[in-house]
Amino acid sequence: MIKTEWIPFPLFSLSPIFKRSPDITKARATKSEQLLRIDDHDFTMRPGFGGPAVPVGVDVQVESLDAISEVDMDFTMTLYLRHYWKDDRLSFKSNTNQSMTFDGRLVKKIWVPDMFFVHSKKSFTHDTTTDNVMLRVYPDGKVLYSLRVTVTAMCSMDLSRFPLDTQTCSLEIESYAYTDDDLMLYWKEGNRSLNTDERISLSQFLIQEFHTTTKLAFYSSTGWYNRLYINFTLRRHIFFFLLQTYFPATLMVMLSWVSFWIDRRAVPARVPLGITTVLTMSTIITGVNASMPRVSYIKAVDVYLWISFVFVFLSVIEYAAVNYLSTLQERKERKLREKVGLPCTCGIAHPGMMSDCYSEVDVNTTGNYGMPEENGMRRERMLVELAMESDQMTGHVGSRAYSSIWIDTHAIDKYSRVIFPGSYILFNIIYWSIYS
Repeated sequence: MIKTEWIPFPLFSLSPIFKRSPDITKARATKSEQLLRIDDHDFTMRPGFGGPAVPVGVDVQVESLDAISEVDMDFTMTLYLRHYWKDDRLSFKSNTNQSMTFDGRLVKKIWVPDMFFVHSKKSFTHDTTTDNVMLRVYPDGKVLYSLRVTVTAMCSMDLSRFPLDTQTCSLEIESYAYTDDDLMLYWKEGNRSLNTDERISLSQFLIQEFHTTTKLAFYSSTGWYNRLYINFTLRRHIFFFLLQTYFPATLMVMLSWVSFWIDRRAVPARVPLGITTVLTMSTIITGVNASMPRVSYIKAVDVYLWISFVFVFLSVIEYAAVNYLSTLQERKERKLREKVGLPCTCGIAHPGMMSDCYSEVDVNTTGNYGMPEENGMRRERMLVELAMESDQMTGHVGSRAYSSIWIDTHAIDKYSRVIFPGSYILFNIIYWSIYS
C-alpha cells in the first residue's frame, strides 16, 4: 500500500501576480528622445561645431506695443520670436514626412540659439498656463523654435521738438555667446520677416512704420556679432497738447490784453488781472515740466510757453510804465501851477494816480481838452496859461507867455492794443511754420 503525503503550499502563491502598468506619458517621451537620438549627441555644442557658422533665421510677430515712456525713455513690446535653423543631429526617419511638435520641456535638452535683447531693461517669457514655448522638428533636421516674450527696452528720444516730435525706436536682437564665426543671424525673409497686428494703437502716438535692418556689432574683448534691428517710427498726436497746453496758454495771453482797455485809473482792476495771468502761466509751465524728463536742452513746448509768459509779463510792465509816466506828468503839472499860482487841474489827464483833485471840468475851461485830432484819435490835451513877469527876458512888464503841455500816457495803451496782438500773431506764424 502506497502512502501519499500532502505537502503544504502557501495559499498566496496561488493568487495571480499583477504587474504595474507603464506610464504612457513617460513612454512617449522616451520614444521621442530615442527617435531624435538625444542621448547619442552632445547638445552643449552648436550644430556643425568646428565648421562654418550655423545660419539662424529669425522672424517676429509683434503682438502689442504696450507703453512709451518719455520720462524713463523706454518702450514695452510683446512679440512672438521665432528661430529657424538646421541640426542634423535631430533628423529622424518618417514615412509621412510630418514634423513633431514639442513644448518647452524638450528645449532644455537640445541646442537652441542664445538670443538676448540688447539695451533691454527687463524681459520675460510668458508662462500662463504653461511656458509659451514651442519646438517643432522636421525629419530632415530643420528646427522651428518659437516663444512669446514681453520686453522693455531703452529708446533714446530727442525731445527738442516735443510735442511736435517724431521718435524712432529699435528693438535689437543678438546672440550672447556666438560670434559671427559660429552663428550667422539673419532675417528669414528680409523686411517681410516682421509682421504686426493691425489692431496695435497707442494713445499718444501714431505708428507710422515698422521695418528691419541687420548690422554687425563689435566688442573689443569678444569680437563681431550679428545684430538684428526691429525699427518703428512714432509720430505724437498733438490734439491732446493743444487742449491741455497751447490753448490755455494762448487764452492767458489774450486775457492779459484786456487790461489795455481798462481805465488806467482802475488800479485794483488792472494789477490783479496781470498778476493772475502771470501765476496761471507759471502753473501751466510747471505742470508740463513735471511730466517730462529733465533734459538739458529747450523743447518746442518750452519755447511757446516761455514766450507766452514774456507777453503776459510785459503786459504787467506796460501798466507799470503807464502809471509811472502819468505820475511824472502830474508832478510836472503841479510844479508849474504852483509856480504861477494857478489852481490845480492835475486830475484832468490822469487823476487818481497821486492826488485826489479829479473832477469833471468843462471843456471850455481846459482849452482844447478832448478835441479830436486829424486822424480821428482823441488825445488828452491841457492848455496851461502861464503868466510870468519877464522884465529881464523880454523887457516888457506884464507880458504873458503861453505854453502847451501834451499829456499822452494813455497812448501807450492804445499802441499796446495793436502791438501786443500783432506781435503774438507773428510769433505763432513763425512757431508753427518751424515746428509743424
